[in-house]
Amino acid sequence: MDEAVTETGAATGGVRLLLRLEGLTLFAGMTLLYATWGGSWTLYLLLFLVPDLSFLAYLSSPKFGAMVYNAAHSYLAPVTLMTLGFGFASPLTLSIALIWLAHIGIDRALGYGLKYSAGFGFTHLGRIGRQDRT
Repeated sequence: MDEAVTETGAATGGVRLLLRLEGLTLFAGMTLLYATWGGSWTLYLLLFLVPDLSFLAYLSSPKFGAMVYNAAHSYLAPVTLMTLGFGFASPLTLSIALIWLAHIGIDRALGYGLKYSAGFGFTHLGRIGRQDRT
């Protein structure tokens, strides 16, 4: 069952490892691009954890929390920003996109995947956090 998909749809085995390695590659690549780009490290440090504020939506409900968290941790918005940053030669827009993608990358590398509405601990990369072993 090494390559099986669990009942929650979470990746397992080699697929899970590959997805986490992709996350690490994204983090390293975006951080390297940011350094090459000459972006402000103060801005990097200030904005790096901003997407994690989305988990506050879990105070409302698991379903709403998952929706908001996933919106902040999918590639859709930061890749759009990156495209706009290049297209309009906007250094701040590009910087925000690179930082945001680096954040998503490190989250994925650490196993924090996109969330299911069952709760914060249920992700496409498998369960996170403490689990009851009863």
